[in-house]
Amino acid sequence: MAHMTSRPLTVGFDLDMTLIDSRPGIRACYLALSERTGTYIDADLAITRLGPPLEEELINWFPDEEVAATADLYREMYPAHAVTATPAMSGAREAIAAVRAAGGRAIVVTAKYEPNAKLHLEHLGIEADEVVGNLWAEQKAQALREHGARVYVGDHVGDVRGARTAGALSVAVATGPCGEEELRAAGADVVLADLTEFPNWFSDYGSGFSNAGTRYDTGYRESPRA
Repeated sequence: MAHMTSRPLTVGFDLDMTLIDSRPGIRACYLALSERTGTYIDADLAITRLGPPLEEELINWFPDEEVAATADLYREMYPAHAVTATPAMSGAREAIAAVRAAGGRAIVVTAKYEPNAKLHLEHLGIEADEVVGNLWAEQKAQALREHGARVYVGDHVGDVRGARTAGALSVAVATGPCGEEELRAAGADVVLADLTEFPNWFSDYGSGFSNAGTRYDTGYRESPRA
């Protein structure tokens, strides 16, 4: 049982609209891509539906046969246009710090292209124990299981599905395209207004773990605002 006693609590976090407000950077990159390709992209519309893989947005603006190459071009252009324009979400650093202060591990599991995800975190000084990219919705369960994440925090119903598929507690923040009711309806166990509420919630949740890493039900199921 010694290996179980020393096993840290691992919490997974989504990236876009959970830890970072990627809207200004993605908007800038879409505008640059539109100029580069000569194809109209409604960047203001595109940033209202962040979450799914890039290709699912590009299909709205480019023919099927051009989507893969255009996605590669976007990812190549992304560091120059998006990284410095993207701020951290309110409470992001404090949320990571809360996990670390409890002796836990904080990992990032995102649909974003992994090298660009790492650039964002490096630029903002947010240190994650692991960063896994290119996974969306139920696919995220692969990384969550591999790293033993008991909690996954995200802003999209796809994140809720990923957490539930992994058997992790789904903590949703209503900072992205999905509202609180939509997140609850998708099966989120906990809904917070934003990450500024996470440390207090996590303090209560973390106190429910024994040294062997056994979770008990803290009773949180809805946003404190409800």
